[in-house]
Amino acid sequence: MDSNGNLQGKAILVTGGAKRVGAAIARRLHAAGASLVLHYRSAAAEARSLAAELNAQRDGSAVCIQADLLQTSALPGLVEQSVTAFGRLDGLVNNASSFFRTPLGSIDEAAWDDLVGSNFKAPLFLTQAAAPHLRASGGAVVNITDVHAERPLVGYPLYCAAKGALLTLTRALAAELAPVVRVNAVAPGPILWPEGSDFDSAARQAIVADTLLGREGSPADIARAVHFLLVDSPYITGQVINVDGGRTAHL
Repeated sequence: MDSNGNLQGKAILVTGGAKRVGAAIARRLHAAGASLVLHYRSAAAEARSLAAELNAQRDGSAVCIQADLLQTSALPGLVEQSVTAFGRLDGLVNNASSFFRTPLGSIDEAAWDDLVGSNFKAPLFLTQAAAPHLRASGGAVVNITDVHAERPLVGYPLYCAAKGALLTLTRALAAELAPVVRVNAVAPGPILWPEGSDFDSAARQAIVADTLLGREGSPADIARAVHFLLVDSPYITGQVINVDGGRTAHL
């Protein structure tokens, strides 16, 4: 990777890249010159729309690939399709994530499979499949964790545990893939509220009040951190950047 923010000639796979934070990451990396593989599970319309937008800016610079990340056997194929699309793989952004409440007493194997599968198991097996290609290109991995990986959120023990495992995996993979491939993570705070009604207005205000900056962040804040870790941090590996307005500084 270049150290001047330039991703010209590089190919990057972003899981869950069709919308929300994933789309912001994709747009940021594409603007820096990268070719993008936009993974999606069910958001086909959003993925195709984003790919069309990016290809209108630079023809042939984005493709969509569908895969269910809970199907571990499909993950090597996702990596191989990504490599085939652009002839190389320089970066992997493990962004796709399930998020929902699992109060103790309500946890079942379906919740386990979904939350652990998307937040921990899939990043592990995707990185394993991508490792030979990333070694060949001197690439990098960025995992999207969560500030609650280290400071659990009541009502979400399984999600927090899965993100905690991803945080530990980030450090373990940095050791496994050193010295050629760097592995880091970005941990969002109150950036983009989950779809659904888990957090009402009062809950949101309370969370924002716990940030030192006193405001919500934006998906662009996460995208900037991912971009930095991919190209502007050649001596950083095994680290986690909390993009949370300072919330974890005094939780």
